[in-house]
Amino acid sequence: MSEKQTAISERFRGFLPVVVDLETGGFNPQTDALLQIAAITLDLDGDGQLVQKNRYFFNIEPFKGANIETAALEFTGIDIHSPLRKAVRESKALDGTLRGIRQQVRMTGCNRAVMVAHNASFDLGFMNAAVERCEIKRNPFHPFSSFDTATLCGLAFGQTVLSRACEAAQIEFDSNEAHSALYDCIKTAELFCYIVNRWKELGGWPISKQDSTEN
Repeated sequence: MSEKQTAISERFRGFLPVVVDLETGGFNPQTDALLQIAAITLDLDGDGQLVQKNRYFFNIEPFKGANIETAALEFTGIDIHSPLRKAVRESKALDGTLRGIRQQVRMTGCNRAVMVAHNASFDLGFMNAAVERCEIKRNPFHPFSSFDTATLCGLAFGQTVLSRACEAAQIEFDSNEAHSALYDCIKTAELFCYIVNRWKELGGWPISKQDSTEN
C-alpha cells in the first residue's frame, strides 16, 4: 500500500460503511412488513477513493401477521402478490445480506459495519426489528450509530430529498425508478461516495498532524 492510500478500516474508525435501503409496509418497525432490502458495501480503491463494492438485494415475503398499509404500496408501487417478485422469507433475505456483510467486515479488517442510509434512523429501526424478529445472533451493524445521507446532503448541497440532492451533485436520477430499494440504495451510495471523496479533494482528509496538534 502506498503512502497516499488509506485502508477502509482506518478511514471510519474501524467501521465498514454499508449503504442500505429498505422498502416497507408502513412506518412502524415492530408491526409493519419489510418488503425489500438492498445493501451495498463500500471500500477504498487504489487511489484512496471511496467506491461501491458488493451489492445485495431481496424481495421479501411479509412476516406472519405483518401490517401493510395500502398507502405504502401505492407509494412504492410494490405488488406483493406478483410472482415476478420471487420473494423470499425475511430470515433468508437477512441471512443472505448480513452474511455477505460480515464477510466484508472480516476481509477489510474492520470491527463492524455502520449503516449508511437516507434518513438512516428509519432503516436502522426496521433492520434492528427484523434482526430481533428472526433471532439473528450475529448482526454486523452497530445497533445505534449510522451515517445519515439526508444530513450530509443538507450540509453539502442544501438539499435533503434524495432526488434533489442527486440533481445538485449532478448524479443522474430517474424518478420512475425511485422507491425501489436497489435503485435508491445505488443512488444513496453514489451520493455518499461523492461527498466523502469531495471532502478528501478539498483537503479535509486525511487530517494533517499539524492540524491535529493545533486543536
